[in-house]
Amino acid sequence: MTPSPEQDPGHGATDWKHHGVRVVPAGQLDGNVPSTPGMERKAAIDFARVGAQKLWAGTVTIHANAKTGAHHHGPLESVIYVVRGRARMRWGDQLEFTAEAGPGDFIYVPPYVPHQEINASPTEALECVLCRSDGQAVAINLDIAPVEKPEQVLWIDPTHPQGGV
Repeated sequence: MTPSPEQDPGHGATDWKHHGVRVVPAGQLDGNVPSTPGMERKAAIDFARVGAQKLWAGTVTIHANAKTGAHHHGPLESVIYVVRGRARMRWGDQLEFTAEAGPGDFIYVPPYVPHQEINASPTEALECVLCRSDGQAVAINLDIAPVEKPEQVLWIDPTHPQGGV
């Protein structure tokens, strides 16, 4: 693909030094992002930090034995990479399907799939890298009785600033 004149550094239109590749050091992730009780998110890549238009990437640490309520992320696709610990995912109209993932495994969550995220360990934190196909914090809570009862977990994001169940 040939770059347009606006994108071609040979035309002098783009300052690639300041608008090119960005490295976000591990110690500089942004913890000032919507989080859920029992889950701590930190942004690495988003619009505010690097100007990303079509994705969000960061880390999530899920406390031992933490479980979310049933929800989906609207039209967004999500990819979760397990760094440490054991993740359990439940999904389906009644959260009837289950799978577990460990260190080095990837989890793909398609758009609109009802799911529940669970730390399968009662004693060890679950550490993951999370990527979403848009920079928006979309979490739509569902009225589905979870197979594994969640602890009180409120989604706190721009859509639910006071927390949604």
